[in-house]
Amino acid sequence: MVAVTIWNEYRHERENEDARAVYPDGIHTKLADVLSEYGHDVHTATLDEPEHGLTEDVLAETEVLLWWGHLAHDEVDDAVVERAKRHVLDGMGYVPLHSSHESKLFQALMGTEGTLRWRESGERERVWVVEPGHQIADGLGEYFEIPEVEMYGERFDVPAPDTLVTISWFEGGEVFRSGCCYHRGNGKIFYFRPGHETFPVYHQPEVQQVIHNAVEWAAPVDTPESRRETEHVTDPLEPLE
Repeated sequence: MVAVTIWNEYRHERENEDARAVYPDGIHTKLADVLSEYGHDVHTATLDEPEHGLTEDVLAETEVLLWWGHLAHDEVDDAVVERAKRHVLDGMGYVPLHSSHESKLFQALMGTEGTLRWRESGERERVWVVEPGHQIADGLGEYFEIPEVEMYGERFDVPAPDTLVTISWFEGGEVFRSGCCYHRGNGKIFYFRPGHETFPVYHQPEVQQVIHNAVEWAAPVDTPESRRETEHVTDPLEPLE
């Protein structure tokens, strides 16, 4: 069991009828139901809560942070971004989903703007598993397909992933690095492309499996105390002449 916080700006589902029809209680609630069924301890937070729901106490109890944002990246307070970034560097896992490639937190951790090509035409996506031995690919076949998606295409302005788990092909011909693993400080990051506010991508079992696997992969493997590193003077291990 992993302690997961799912952060969602929760704007589309309240303001857009198509989004509300697919996720009537919000994307965060759907993902919370999925991960709870996998046995994780799930908490949710949204943009309009005080401190965006990401207080120091909440982050201190979070082992993996999922992030879904799109309309309101600029509304996220810089102090909250810095707080979350520090927790990732200290060892908290971070799983940015879909449009979170342009979130302040993702950009801060990548050092790039995360730009890409896109087209919203409801086309098919084929997600190829290119690292089948990776933990995040557990339970998947050679590939899976999503019937209707928003297309994301290269070039994706991110650093080369430490491990590329999935590559996506789209009906219109584009390809995209859709499942990217990174390490930052003591934290593990998995960017996962599939997802959209008006397409039922998070209802698909294969997508749910990947997100569950990513949570287990990104979870810290040691205690918070041992993850934290502070600058200090170190005595030599061997005698100095």
